[in-house]
Amino acid sequence: MQAAQNELVTRIGPGTPCGELLRRYWHPVALLDEFEPRLDPAMATRPLKAVRLLGQDLVLWRNAEGRYSLLDRDCPHRGADLKYARHEGDGVRCPFHGWKFAADGRCLETPAEGAGSTLCQRVRQRSYPLRQAAGVLFAYLGAEAGPGSTPPELPAFDCFAAPATHSFAFKGLWRCNWLQAFEVGIDPAHASFLHRMLDEDTDPGHTYGRQFRGASIGEVDGERWPMTRVLRECHSPEIRHEALGDKAAGLTRLTTLRIVNERLTHVRVTNALFPYTFVIPLSETVTITQMHVPVDDRHTYWYSFFTSFDAPLDKETMRHQRLVNTQLPDYLPKKGRDNDWGYSAEEQATRTYLGMGEADINVHDQWACESMGAIQDRTREHLGTSDKVIMANRRVLLAAIETVQAGGTPPGVLDAAAAAALTGPDTIDCIAPAGRWETTWREGCAAKRGRAPWLQRSGAPAADGPGALTVVPTVVPTDVPTA
Repeated sequence: MQAAQNELVTRIGPGTPCGELLRRYWHPVALLDEFEPRLDPAMATRPLKAVRLLGQDLVLWRNAEGRYSLLDRDCPHRGADLKYARHEGDGVRCPFHGWKFAADGRCLETPAEGAGSTLCQRVRQRSYPLRQAAGVLFAYLGAEAGPGSTPPELPAFDCFAAPATHSFAFKGLWRCNWLQAFEVGIDPAHASFLHRMLDEDTDPGHTYGRQFRGASIGEVDGERWPMTRVLRECHSPEIRHEALGDKAAGLTRLTTLRIVNERLTHVRVTNALFPYTFVIPLSETVTITQMHVPVDDRHTYWYSFFTSFDAPLDKETMRHQRLVNTQLPDYLPKKGRDNDWGYSAEEQATRTYLGMGEADINVHDQWACESMGAIQDRTREHLGTSDKVIMANRRVLLAAIETVQAGGTPPGVLDAAAAAALTGPDTIDCIAPAGRWETTWREGCAAKRGRAPWLQRSGAPAADGPGALTVVPTVVPTDVPTA
């Protein structure tokens, strides 16, 4: 990649070409958990926090009626920091001169101006649309008027359709650019090396952080193979990618085939939604939908949505497991460059390929992304055939930037009909007969969906049929359950 192209796809601040593209989509801005006093005691008295998204500094707060609001962080009077605003229930007030703002950005008071002043009627703080889905607040930072000013719809994905009992959301910060974070997720080959375990294979089921030891669906000569054995012994996969439905939807299926023997093939089906979402299997019954959200050019929050097609999720346990390596209230990683990501040479020689633990493979991906540098220099790469998905995605990204510059609509910007049709998507790990692997994985996905109690209750459609997404309005109760 040329240096100019690398600059084009990594710089996402206001006014940049890629920034203008990304402002056509909804972006996760916070977990609802972040306003839970049990997890952040400060929220009990002042539910307001500073956030940064797409290189913009903002304040996110909840008023006394339970309505969430996202405002520019600098006061429109003289630029003081509204992170320190007084929270007054029906609005926030800048401590510099007492200007007060409502949830929709209206200036309610300019007390230093005295009686009869109409200045507040001529001032408005920029307020951004919000919507809630799957325990996460999404923000739209598009233009206030003209192209890109109308928010699109979210797809009718399973992660948004599942009830709260069967879904859980979490996030974490990586100190790197958004694109290198996303590219790890759509790279099927890396798991055979980065997540390889060297010691004896075990099958701990759904144990957190060790999912690559879990067994795939299917058997080899009557024996169920853990994923780590599949990845270790079948490390040169055939990788396929294909657009699903209308290319304008921006959804791509990734199929990774690992030849076990002449009779059997391991099949891993994942999906990528433009610009930065991918959907992968965590286990036989749980799917992860993950988004890599640009904080700025050098920082990224990943948001993971866990969806169960079986029993309700134990969200307290899931949260506790992840907080071992994550620091609240800002969901910062406890491992990083300053402590070598927990690297152990002894472990690398005896237990894991990387040497950075097996209790949380998310650290493996964090290292891969952050060790490249805050912004990867793609002019120094030497890509191979195993990088075909990476190359294809970059071509789509460059084309989408050109489309926006020409006044067009990029992929993944969905109207109501297109969003309702974008359901599922199906994802699976399975071992299949070599001659009918495609039929086998589809049957496995259908069986998984057929057993999902919430799909049966809701009468939800199959993953390849039309669907509908119920979006919770911005106004939400203050006692949102978190477990």
